[in-house]
Amino acid sequence: MKTMTCLELGGACNLKFTGETFEEIAELSKKHGMEMFQKKDEVHLTAMNKMRALMESPQAMQDWFEKKREIFKNLKED
Repeated sequence: MKTMTCLELGGACNLKFTGETFEEIAELSKKHGMEMFQKKDEVHLTAMNKMRALMESPQAMQDWFEKKREIFKNLKED
């Protein structure tokens, strides 16, 4: 198991997500983002807008995911 924070994944807080794969962590982060969106949490909304802008470029988004996967790969097991 490895752990990454919301902030490390482009979010706005230090909530920790733990999983066996990067995809598991990304899914947990996505659910957290949806919860924060529903709560209209301003700092998370700002972070989401930055991610939305990144998503306008498929190549930039792919590069972002590859960078985060590499960070995950190099994390020590919990």
